[in-house]
Amino acid sequence: MRVAVIAESFLPQMNGVTHSLLRVLDHLAERGDDAVVIAPGTRRSGPHEVAGFPILRVPGFAMPSYRSVRVAPGGVPRIRRMLAAFAPDVVHLASPFVLGWRGALAAQDLGLPSVAVYQTEVPAYAARYGMPGVETALWNHVRALHQRSSLTLAPSSYALAQLEGLGVDDVRLWARGVDASRFDPGHRSAAFRARVGVSQDGSGPEVVVGYVGRLAAEKQLEDLRVLDALPHVRLVIVGEGPRRAKLERLLPHAHFTGFLGGDALAQAVASFDLMVSPGEFETFCQTIQEAMASGVPVIAPARGGPLDLVDSSRTGWLYAPGDLAGLRAHVRDLAGDAAKRRAFGIAARKAVRGRSWKSVCSQLRGHYATAIERPEAQVTGRWSLAEVAGAR
Repeated sequence: MRVAVIAESFLPQMNGVTHSLLRVLDHLAERGDDAVVIAPGTRRSGPHEVAGFPILRVPGFAMPSYRSVRVAPGGVPRIRRMLAAFAPDVVHLASPFVLGWRGALAAQDLGLPSVAVYQTEVPAYAARYGMPGVETALWNHVRALHQRSSLTLAPSSYALAQLEGLGVDDVRLWARGVDASRFDPGHRSAAFRARVGVSQDGSGPEVVVGYVGRLAAEKQLEDLRVLDALPHVRLVIVGEGPRRAKLERLLPHAHFTGFLGGDALAQAVASFDLMVSPGEFETFCQTIQEAMASGVPVIAPARGGPLDLVDSSRTGWLYAPGDLAGLRAHVRDLAGDAAKRRAFGIAARKAVRGRSWKSVCSQLRGHYATAIERPEAQVTGRWSLAEVAGAR
């Protein structure tokens, strides 16, 4: 199979979109497929290839309030030339919005099947970033984009219903995998807990309540202020982003680790006693799965991806969106009951152990095959990867 991935964001920026794409590219390489990634940036933006596949950059600009995020506007012809040069069997549109819109139009122009992977609830972010009046227009854009794709994949039942409610045709469920070997309760670390200020003798905080993710407006981390001074609790914030300075002032008792990756992240998550994920606009929330694989119960709003992931009163708790008293009460409940935390953690790991990336990516290939059966035309005359790079 030849797969052209058009990514709204990619390395060096690490987020949920990038993380899932890296797993997909690994799987395609393992299967012996060919792929190319088209993403915003410059020739100096991160690596030039991943899993043996070239990364082709298109010009973009940094978001004023979030410099690490690049947006690639512009016309369709450049993307059309790049796709025609590679001549993929299918175009994978990863969290499409700006660059993905151009990719959808270019694929349609060329008669190429496309699979649009819905992953970010961009319209709902509008109010959080001071633009409440444009939300309806943004949802109209989402509908138009996905209607131009051969197939749309939603990461959760909530997102699927949301897209169907917009009038998007043929939406299918495609969740995410989790590495249950990397995220494992065995990586719990007394040294990490000591570094974040956990007491071993009862003289200070004894329970670690953790968060992992971007420190950005849409994550609603300001809601964690109701947990900042809970007795016996150390709030630990893992991640980086434009809200960090504000959050450090708002949460003076919390410990901020900054960005963690690899083994350091797995160790941190396994060292939590419970995890909170307060954002209400999560279409999936991979960090919830990673916490559950680590044997850590999760508390999250009853909206979006967490509805599929957290079995309330068994693997964690769900609270009504906006109910900060409920969030606080659920944290107090688990923080004060070690036996319940342990039982919830065991159930959480059991719930996600079978969700391997291999099985999830095999499902994705099946969705590719479905889209490929529907092309209106086929592009002929494939170029070499070197010629594809030259087509820019």
